[in-house]
Amino acid sequence: MIRDASRLLAAAAALALSACATAPLHYYTLIAPAGAPADVVAAAPALPFELLPVGVPAQVDQPQLVVREGGQGVALLDGERWIAPLGDEIRGALSADLARDLHSQDLSGQPGNGKPRLRIKLDLRRFDSQPGSYALIEGSWSVRLLQGNHPAALVCTSLVSEAVGPGYEALVAGHQRALGQLATQIAAVARALGNGQAASCPAP
Repeated sequence: MIRDASRLLAAAAALALSACATAPLHYYTLIAPAGAPADVVAAAPALPFELLPVGVPAQVDQPQLVVREGGQGVALLDGERWIAPLGDEIRGALSADLARDLHSQDLSGQPGNGKPRLRIKLDLRRFDSQPGSYALIEGSWSVRLLQGNHPAALVCTSLVSEAVGPGYEALVAGHQRALGQLATQIAAVARALGNGQAASCPAP
């Protein structure tokens, strides 16, 4: 009987290990699906821009999704992961959203050839995720007009929070919407500076 019990325990352990080994990994991206042409608001193209690398808090700069649990706890979700480093994901999503809102191109890494362009920098202080509750981003950002007749710059801060439903897909979609809102705020400042107009930070 002892030998049989040992065999049963060994079989159970093997099954548990097999289940862990085959647990599926889910990958997510912050780059939102392209909108339909009808959703694009007609506007004159703004100056091209370059978006610098995005700073993200060390606490969430992980391959796994990091979510809040209760008031003080956090959890690293080993089976739920970003498809690329979080800073790259945020930068890619913001670049796509800015290109959409400005009807312009991200020329990061390309020579300026002395032509005016906008330089945009974002440093996030918070990237909070609470499934079934909210997706929140907070950070400081700057827009600088380079090589124009009247170079100008503005530094602002933004806090954007989106309510989300249960599930990790809903949580990621909430962050996509939050980044879209942030892009709209940045684009308004960028367009004004590019047109030589007075620009102001968005209202808190």
